[in-house]
Amino acid sequence: MRLILAATFANLPFGTIYAFSVFLKSMEAMLSLTRTDMGMVFGLSTIMFATGMNVAPVLYTRLSTGAVLIVTCVTGALGLTLASQAQGFWSLMLGYGILFGLGGGTAFTTAQQIVNLAPTKRRGLVNGYVVGLYPLGAMIGAPLLGWSVEQMGLRQTLLNLALVVFISGLVAVWLTGLRSHIPKVTAGTTIATDRNADANAMYLGMIQWPLFFKIAIVFFLAASAGLMVMSQAAGIVQSYGGGTQFAVGATSFITGMIASARITGGWLMDRFSLRQVMCAAHIWSLTGALMLTLWPNPYVALIALAMVGMGYGFVSGSAAGGIGMHWPATQFGVVASRLYIGWCIAAICLPVLAGWLFDWSHSYRSSIWIAAVVNVAGIVLATRLPPRPAQTHTAPSR
Repeated sequence: MRLILAATFANLPFGTIYAFSVFLKSMEAMLSLTRTDMGMVFGLSTIMFATGMNVAPVLYTRLSTGAVLIVTCVTGALGLTLASQAQGFWSLMLGYGILFGLGGGTAFTTAQQIVNLAPTKRRGLVNGYVVGLYPLGAMIGAPLLGWSVEQMGLRQTLLNLALVVFISGLVAVWLTGLRSHIPKVTAGTTIATDRNADANAMYLGMIQWPLFFKIAIVFFLAASAGLMVMSQAAGIVQSYGGGTQFAVGATSFITGMIASARITGGWLMDRFSLRQVMCAAHIWSLTGALMLTLWPNPYVALIALAMVGMGYGFVSGSAAGGIGMHWPATQFGVVASRLYIGWCIAAICLPVLAGWLFDWSHSYRSSIWIAAVVNVAGIVLATRLPPRPAQTHTAPSR
């Protein structure tokens, strides 16, 4: 429980990166920026997030867990502090785009690795909860940040958020222990004791690239459709006739449903196989896209976009649970960090294409069709994923 709480404190404040849209108008007015400039800042933050995820295994196998978490909270807080004092585009890119994104990605993988070292019978549910912390952070943070911007101004709001990131990180350090270490293993590490030990190590180690690429492609396809929804939900709802307040409420609702789907996706992995969960997730998402195509109105858009986003959430949660099932617990962070490179690529694919298509046609209908095709491809590829293993390994006690 202490490790789960530590992961919560380490990740929840960084989840406000998904609430970036709250800052758009204020930042544009304060720094005389365009919407394209703001899109570049958010795009860089996602790239640095993925970079941080891949840096994390290098750090936590050499430094204590507490030291890594201190580095992440200091880096994130420093980035937000610099962003609060930004005088132009480049200083905002450095503070928010680079440092805040880098700290968040490093904290995310480190927290995932921490909880996967704890012995538990509900590894899928635990991993689903951890990956659900980011949309939960956005769901909680968005209204608070919006209120703070109105009452205190943008610069003070960013400073306040920097303080929250720093204090929350220190709490996570206290919960994990300053001197705790995550062990370093190699792909050939033996994790079984019977005569099939070597075969199990070969199967469960990171050398099983075919399985990794299958999961990564299915995850990428779901993320492409889901991130399009997360990044442009309000605009899509408005394009189908929804008012401004309805669109804002829809955005909060959709974010909350994605968070719940990530947790549920992990929970389902404790009962079903990757093949079953990911295939069903893409079918669910496809159903939402087809609903909006057949009945284009704002109320259907609310439900349909939530379904598309939930499909991504189910896949995200089940991917985390699947890594815990098919790879050794000590390699969780390495595998997850590589998997989320696909998330980074997805963030700059269909969401960007959807924006370009809207500028060209003033409609999101073609984007919804593309999302449907993406989900069909996801269904086909998900059927090629492996069945549930007969046995799952358990993490060593600490």
